[in-house]
Amino acid sequence: MSWLIGLVTILSAILGTPLFIVLGGLALILFHQVDSEPALLIINLSKVSSQQAFVAIPLFTFAGYLLAESKAPERIIRVSRSIIGWFPGGLGIVGLLTCSVFTAFTGASGVTIIALGGLLFPALVKDGYGEKFSLGHITASGSPGVLIFPSIPLILYSIISGTSFDDMKVATLLPYMLMITLLSLYCIYTAHRNAIPRQPVELSAISPALWDAKWELLLPVIVFGGIYGGFLTAAESAVMAAIYTLIIEVLVHRDITIKEGIPRIVRESMVLVGGIFLIMGAASAMSNYMVDEEIPDQLFEMLQNHIQNKYIFLGALTLFLLVVGAILDIFSAILVVVPLIVPVANSYGIDPVHLGVIFLANLELGYCTPPVGMNLFISSFRFNKPVMELYNAALPFLVFQVLAVLIVTFIPWFSLVLLH
Repeated sequence: MSWLIGLVTILSAILGTPLFIVLGGLALILFHQVDSEPALLIINLSKVSSQQAFVAIPLFTFAGYLLAESKAPERIIRVSRSIIGWFPGGLGIVGLLTCSVFTAFTGASGVTIIALGGLLFPALVKDGYGEKFSLGHITASGSPGVLIFPSIPLILYSIISGTSFDDMKVATLLPYMLMITLLSLYCIYTAHRNAIPRQPVELSAISPALWDAKWELLLPVIVFGGIYGGFLTAAESAVMAAIYTLIIEVLVHRDITIKEGIPRIVRESMVLVGGIFLIMGAASAMSNYMVDEEIPDQLFEMLQNHIQNKYIFLGALTLFLLVVGAILDIFSAILVVVPLIVPVANSYGIDPVHLGVIFLANLELGYCTPPVGMNLFISSFRFNKPVMELYNAALPFLVFQVLAVLIVTFIPWFSLVLLH
């Protein structure tokens, strides 16, 4: 019966059944087998949604969608380029930073591709970076934003794993900086190889660019300053971000209309949040079942027969997460895999915060890896290119990201040094 249930579950997922139905149905079947009440599914859903950090997810998503739909990307790119455009690979680095920050706010790097692709792609090609590099850049640059607050996967991991959110938001900073640094070096190398001329510093252009983008530039100060300074909780900073962005983009810049723009953005952003919410409830129920049936303990005993060394386990975990990221989206992967792996990793003496960084750093690669890599399909639609052409374009960026992931995985210092 167990094998039959597993087979039906896998087939349902392959045939495109929504994940919350697959997980919820599986949880109900398993509860029935152990004589547990089906109401546990609803109870778990209620427990998840009542956590304070959960409030931050819909609010930050709404703020990110508002920014993406406005002319904020154009203003931010203009000010970034005016300040560091003179640096070798300047526009490429501007794109990396802008795309990753937008992904952190929207929670989905696919939204970043739609919002920034039309601006960055022609600008990169015009500067001489080449079409292949430019396509790979747009496709892959947003995914490192998963590592920094207010990234939805970061908040979600903290909730599901029970890891301190305050620790996680600090621990991911250095890994994010490492990844951006390696990708920036690739941008500098490409600029040097293509003999791209540097943009001269024009002080007269910096002041107008800063003035035009002054309201958007204050948003990170409010959000990051409040959360990292300890003045605001995640939920409070999300409220501030949503209200501030709404006022700026609707009433100050008037880039978004109240009558048509706001209802559409609310609908689109909350569809994403609603999907996450349903999957969270079903996954939480599955997690409780696995704990009650001591499945993590059984998995640990099985692994111990073959893997005794912590670092060998980390290597195996990295390969496993790369495969998971290739077949599941990051939200589903966190909700399904985290409850199973966290107890096992704890048994090997791996710091829970370090484990969280490993999870996020590995799973963000899944945005650009077939067969499920969402960024590949969105870029394919956005630029009218074959998916495999986009994968080949993004591959050099993935190589540098994998290098950063390996460094972060096997050198815990990058994740833990800021906590001490």
